[in-house]
Amino acid sequence: MSTQSIIQFIIIAVIIVLVIWLRSRGKDKPIRNKGIGMLIPVVLLLIIFSFSINSLAHIPDHPFHLPAIWEILCAGVLGIALGSIMLYHTGYEKREDGLIYAKRNKNFKYVIIAIIIIRVALSQYFKGLDYTEFTILTMVMAYLYICVWRVGSFIKFRQVSNS
Repeated sequence: MSTQSIIQFIIIAVIIVLVIWLRSRGKDKPIRNKGIGMLIPVVLLLIIFSFSINSLAHIPDHPFHLPAIWEILCAGVLGIALGSIMLYHTGYEKREDGLIYAKRNKNFKYVIIAIIIIRVALSQYFKGLDYTEFTILTMVMAYLYICVWRVGSFIKFRQVSNS
C-alpha cells in the first residue's frame, strides 16, 4: 500500500470521526438563525470548487478539458442519490422549549460510513481517468450531494418551524 493511500485513509477516518462527533455534539443544541447556517456549505463549496476548477484549467503543460457529458450526468445522479440518502436520515423536532433540534438517528453514523466507503470505492474504480476529469467529476458529485442534503435539510427545518 502506498503512502498516498495511507494518507487518504487517515483523512477519511478523520472526516468520519469529525462528522459523527459534530453531529452527536449538535443534537443537544437548538438550531439558530432560522436555519440559514445549513446553507453555508452550499455557498462555500461553490466558491472553493470554482477556484479549484480555475486552477485545474491553468496547470502548465496539461491540456484542460471537461469530462464527457454522460460522465458528468452519472456523477450528478450519484451525488443526488447519496444526498437523498443523507436527507432521508435527517430530521428535526420542536421540543417543549419551543426551539428546534436535530432528531436523533441511531443509523446516521452507519449511513455516513457507508456513503464514504461507496465514494472511496468509486474513486478507486475511476483512478484510470485523467486527473482533471476525475477531480471535476468528484466535485460535481460532492457538490450535488451537499446541495441535496443541506437544502433539503433546510426545507425540513422550515417545515418544522412553521408548524
